[in-house]
Amino acid sequence: MLVCLAALSGLAAASQPAANAADAPGAESGGSATGASSAGRMTPASFVCADGKKIRAVFITGAHPSVMLELSDGRHLQLLQAAAASGARYANADESVVFWNKGRTAFIEEHGQRSYSGCVQRP
Repeated sequence: MLVCLAALSGLAAASQPAANAADAPGAESGGSATGASSAGRMTPASFVCADGKKIRAVFITGAHPSVMLELSDGRHLQLLQAAAASGARYANADESVVFWNKGRTAFIEEHGQRSYSGCVQRP
């Protein structure tokens, strides 16, 4: 978790999140946005959402792709990649929290309700 928090605290401008899991940030082999890691490549991104909300994300590739989120309400979440027909989808075990990302847009659903909507990646 310390690595997660360290990665989130050092977020800078990131490459554009891609439209599907195979093209998700950091999916290419070799190198790392934050240095080599056995967990895979870590790629940061920041999103500005409706109602002044913000999401800072670190996309992690590797054997178990995931995303670490820092939400503007102070919460920190780590979600595993889940099946998606389009875009990249990450969820907790019971899918009560889901982060969707497609291109430069994203949103979060909690218990079936959008809690972070209209999110656009900052340059």
